[in-house]
Order: sequence, then C-alpha cells, then structure tokens
Amino acid sequence: MPLAESTHALPLKVPTVPPSQGPNLSKALPKLTPRKRRERPESPLPAPGTPSLPAPPDIESIALKEPSRRILSPHDHDLFLKSPTYSLILSFVFSLSESCAGKKISSVQAAAQPPIIQSLLAILSSVLSLVYSNPPADQGASRFGNPAFRSFIDGLSSHLSEYHSSLNLPTPDAITETSTYLLHSFGSRERIDYGSGHELNFILWLLCLNRLSLLPPSTFPALALSVLPQYIHLLRKIQSTYYLEPAGSHGVWGLDDYHFLPFLFGASQLLHHPYIRPLSIHNELVLEEEGDEYMYLDMVRYTVSTKSVKGLKWTQPMLDDISGAKNWEKVERGMRRMFVKEVLGKLPIMQHFLFGGLIPAAEGMGAEEKAEETDHKEDHEHGPGHVNRNDEWGDCCGLKIPSTVAAAQEAKKRGGEEFRRVPFD
Repeated sequence: MPLAESTHALPLKVPTVPPSQGPNLSKALPKLTPRKRRERPESPLPAPGTPSLPAPPDIESIALKEPSRRILSPHDHDLFLKSPTYSLILSFVFSLSESCAGKKISSVQAAAQPPIIQSLLAILSSVLSLVYSNPPADQGASRFGNPAFRSFIDGLSSHLSEYHSSLNLPTPDAITETSTYLLHSFGSRERIDYGSGHELNFILWLLCLNRLSLLPPSTFPALALSVLPQYIHLLRKIQSTYYLEPAGSHGVWGLDDYHFLPFLFGASQLLHHPYIRPLSIHNELVLEEEGDEYMYLDMVRYTVSTKSVKGLKWTQPMLDDISGAKNWEKVERGMRRMFVKEVLGKLPIMQHFLFGGLIPAAEGMGAEEKAEETDHKEDHEHGPGHVNRNDEWGDCCGLKIPSTVAAAQEAKKRGGEEFRRVPFD
C-alpha cells in the first residue's frame, strides 16, 4: 500500500534507560526551613518617660530674680542632671509633645484659643515687626552674621516690659525673670548665632508662664501646634535676614543646623498616621501636600530648600538614616533619647542655661552675678566659669560656620529664584 494511503502510523518505540544504580541522596540532605528574621535590637538606652508635672508653686514663697548662669563646671552639670529642675523640664517638654500626638496643626482653631495663647501669638507678631524695622546692613556677599541683628535684639529688649505687661504677670520681679528667657530665645547678640540652646530658652519662657499658673495643661496643644510653629517661622525670617550662624552645628552629621524640638513634636504628631511613614520624607509630593500640617515634614521640606545639593543622604545623612525606621513610634522614642543626650546632656549647651526662682538651680551649684554672655571671639580670654569645648566638633567655643540659609538668600540676590542643585542621586 502506498505511504499516502496509510491511515495509521506505527507507534514509535523509545528505548528505556535503566535507572541509575547510585545511592539515593534525597533523604540524606537536611530539610531547608526559612530562618526567622531577627528583630533589629533596640537602643540600649530606654526611651525616657514623662515625669508627672508638678503643680505651680506658691509665688509668695519664691524669690523671683533675674536668671543667671549656674552650670559653671562638669560638677555643676552633674548636679543639674539629678535635680528636680531637670525632671521639671523633661515633664514640660514631653507633656507638650504628647499633647499634639496624632494631631494636625490645623486641629487648633485660632478663634477657639484662650486669650493667653492669642497674647503669645501677638507678641511673636510684634517681634516680627521689629525685624522689618531693623533691616540688615550691607556687608557684600558675606554669609556670616549680620551686625544689624544686634539692633534687632536691642529693640526687642526695649519692648520686653510692654510685652509681659499684656500677659498680666503678678509682679515686676516676675516680669524681670520671665522676660530674660524670651530675650535669649532669638540668638546670641554677641556671636550672632542661634542653636538648640536658644530654642530651649523659648520653651523655658513658656515654662515660667506655666509656673505662674498662666499656661495650664489645657493650653498645651495650642502651645505645641500654634505657638511653636509661629516661633519657628519667625526664626526662619530672622535667620534669613541676619544670616545667623548655626551655634555648635555638627554640619551634615547633625539633625538640623538650628532646631531640634520641631522634630520631637513632629514625630509625635505622626504617631499612628494611616499612610505617612518615616520613609515618606523622601517623597516631594508628600512634603508639599502635608508639610503645612506636620512639623517634622515642614522641617525636612525647609531643610531641603536651603541645601545646594539634592538628596538627604548627602546633606542630612542623620535624617536619611532615621527615615529607615519601621514606624513613627521608634522615631519619637529616638527623639526623646536625643533630647536628653544631645541637648540637656551636653555641657557646651547647658553652660549657658539660666536659672532663677521659677526654674531653680540645685543646691551646691556655682553662681554668677547675672546672665551676661561672654564675648567669644577668635582670640579671646575666657571669662570666669567658661568651660572649654574639647570635643570632636570643634575646639573651645566652636568654629565660625557660615549659614546655609545665607547661601540660598545670596543666590536669590543674584537673580535666581533658587540656586541650582547638584543631582547626586
């Protein structure tokens, strides 16, 4: 029969290969089981808790006076760290932070704020007007502190009595003590710089008003979400106008050139947020849309805008590293530890801390006549009680550091809306 007419194909016979006679090793191999991922170890230092805030004292039992420096040696600093005043500061700062947990800035309505909060905001607005009435002096393209800042501080000093009279403080001595902290909240008149120690003075100003029963705990959310943000924005105007040098800046290895507390309060705001994560600080859209509501994002947004290099890993590696945290709870706990260690625990910062009757010094601490700042210059003689700064960030009082904010302002003067960033990423 022809091949084309065939309807059935013959089956193809494939020769079978005999199985290997070698040993069966499938059961000899160990069973592969996935390892449990080890949790990243927590910091060996536990996050400090919030001590209970003591009731305001009886004013008649307190000797109100002009605050002065009392931490004149490492021994004085050790006494402070074990004192009731140290616990009082921790309690007040952490209570303010807890009062804004999970809240947006807009949750505090201006119309519903008590009169004392409105008075504080009015004082900050008045301070802003002093900036406009004391314009910076022409100093070429210099990015160091502008001497017109001293005129601003002098103008502020002349208005202190007026500001505090509007707060209904009980006695002239109370005005003298409380106003000293406000005067030292905007930077050093001598060095034309600003740092976390000056920021702490602003908090101490509020603490004095709390000790005078003018700021009860019910006002804490408004203080954290309304007064502090206005203070931060006021300082940005002062920094960009007078080119304040960052006091004791760690450069790129620090959290921020000027501020710390907005990061602590801002991390508290973002606790349990449904979609904003620590890693979201790298998302420009999140910073733009949510920066007005959350202090942490606002600080990152502003920091990025003042840098000439694009990318937090180049300009602020500490912020970049923190963004890898699993949640905002870890960030908030870390900020608490940092406040204790890097602010209250640092002698170069705390040697300028002022003590009075409302914020008393511990028994046995040194004494100074009044709150005078030593005039620190490149070639200077140390005043009594000056503590040399022997650490890795600079010798003695630290090196003069030009402001990055000044760099951005000088670029705008040259005709650009903003300076060109180098895209390292």
